[in-house]
Amino acid sequence: MTISRRGLLIGLPLFVAGCQSVPNQQAMYGDRPEEPHPLKKIPIEKIKPELRRQEVAYATTEAAGTIVVDTPARRLYYVLGEGRAMRYGVGVGRNGYALAGSAYIGRKAEWPTWTPTGNMIRRDPEKNLRYAGGLPGGINNPLGARAIYLYRGGNDTMFRIHGTNQPWSIGQAMSSGCVRMMNHDVIDLYERVKVGGRVVVLQA
Repeated sequence: MTISRRGLLIGLPLFVAGCQSVPNQQAMYGDRPEEPHPLKKIPIEKIKPELRRQEVAYATTEAAGTIVVDTPARRLYYVLGEGRAMRYGVGVGRNGYALAGSAYIGRKAEWPTWTPTGNMIRRDPEKNLRYAGGLPGGINNPLGARAIYLYRGGNDTMFRIHGTNQPWSIGQAMSSGCVRMMNHDVIDLYERVKVGGRVVVLQA
């Protein structure tokens, strides 16, 4: 069968457009030299496709602007409304170290100071006692580039949605109860959410 020159030219733009999707997605995880602590790109091939940030169809009764953390699925959804949400892969707390139910965003911070809780110090004093006075924000800080603090009834729950300097932990259940995201993703979420916004954490 002979393919006409016109047919080949018609098909060509579709092929080229398809090839552009990977570079565009890599750009979401590219270098961030403008940050106070510049971030290097995360090679896209090291992130499972299902853990990469993307807009998806999402049926929910929650209002636009709500964060829904699906702990068993290791996913976080930012509800956009009209059946759509921005989906992110996350790391979650180990069994027994997880928040459940609803909360709200009490405050937000860029490159936050990390201070271990009293329970964390008691569980692992050798690792955490040295940071009792707080560890300033930076590349080696466990809270990463941004932190979103969850409150209930005016009180800090001590649970956070935050970045991480261990991107390989995304998709795992290994934190001390907090929800961790790749730094590039938590920056994106941070810019979308507002203090006072609703957060729902689903457990199995």
